[in-house]
Parts: sequence; C-alpha cells; structure tokens
Amino acid sequence: MKPTWLQWAVHLGALLSLAWLAAAFFSRHLGANPIRELTLRTGLGAFSLLGLSLACTPLNALLGWRAVMRVRRALGMYAFVYASLHLAIFLYDYGWIAGEGFDATFAYQALFEKRYALAGLAAYLILVPLAVTSTSGWLRRLGPRWQPLHRLVYIAALLASLHFVWQAKTDLREPLIYVAGMAGLLLLRLPLLIRARQHSAG
Repeated sequence: MKPTWLQWAVHLGALLSLAWLAAAFFSRHLGANPIRELTLRTGLGAFSLLGLSLACTPLNALLGWRAVMRVRRALGMYAFVYASLHLAIFLYDYGWIAGEGFDATFAYQALFEKRYALAGLAAYLILVPLAVTSTSGWLRRLGPRWQPLHRLVYIAALLASLHFVWQAKTDLREPLIYVAGMAGLLLLRLPLLIRARQHSAG
C-alpha cells in the first residue's frame, strides 16, 4: 500500500527531530549541560509521541479521520525509540564519571532511589512488550490476547505523566500542560473502551 502524506510526515518529523538533536549536541548548541538537555528533549519527544498515538483512535471514532489509524503504530514505535534514548542518556548522565568511566552503582541509585525515575522506568518496561508485539505477525500469534496486552499503554501513559510531573523540581507549568493533554486523550478514549467491552460481552 502506498504511503500517505501523513505517514511521510510522521517519519520525517520523528527522524528529523532526532537528527537536529544530534547535530545540536555535536555542535554544542544545547547549552551548558547538553547531556541533561538531551535527556529532557528525548523524554518530551517520547511523551508527545505517545500522546499522539493515543489520539489516533478518538480522531477516527469521533471525527471520522481514518487516515490517522495508519500512523498509530509508527507513532507508538517512535515513542518507544525516544523513550529508549531518554533512558540510555539518563543512565549515562548519572553513571558516567569523568576519568573513571561508567559506575553502575551511581546509575542504580539514580534509577531506583528517585520516585520520578521509578515511574519512568515502570512506564518504559510496559512499553517494551508493546513495541515487540506491535507487528502484524504478533497480532496473529496472540489473537484475542493482543488487545488486552496493548491496553496496558494506558497505564504506561499514566506512569509517564507522573514521571513528567515529579521530575519537575519547581516550575510545574509546562509538565501540567502536557499532562492535561494526555489526561484529555485518556478521557476521550474511555467511552470507546466501555463500548468495546460491552460489544465483546454481547
């Protein structure tokens, strides 16, 4: 099937954003703490892409925009890619000691002794099986079990929201704006979920 303009836009947008981040990092245009800036920007990218993937079903069901369903999987996969980079950069930021290399103890402490990091890690661990089973082949293998598994994305979205809010030390305005958008998307999907369960029960 020929790719649509929306599919091209999703792929180009996600990949060009990563290319811009890499170029800005290596040209030293990310401020005084480029590693921390990379961590924040990849995290924001993951959160935004996850929200966009969740927006596809309401847009299709409520507005009849069927084209978005063809980009839902790509948005979810790019959210996972950004989240993987976010986690890797976070671990590097906290675990790398100049002149001594990577210290797993510091990375462990950063990951398991901060509530925002624990929430983010839990969200990521949920996304891993969803990314692995996102292909058509896995859909056929799992059959009726595929949909309940992929509904775990709602829990991942809630945990990612907690991670976003908790990591903000003082200024909560930007995180709360993004989290409010995510909450709105989850609320829009609630009637669709109820309708789907009633249909399957019937």
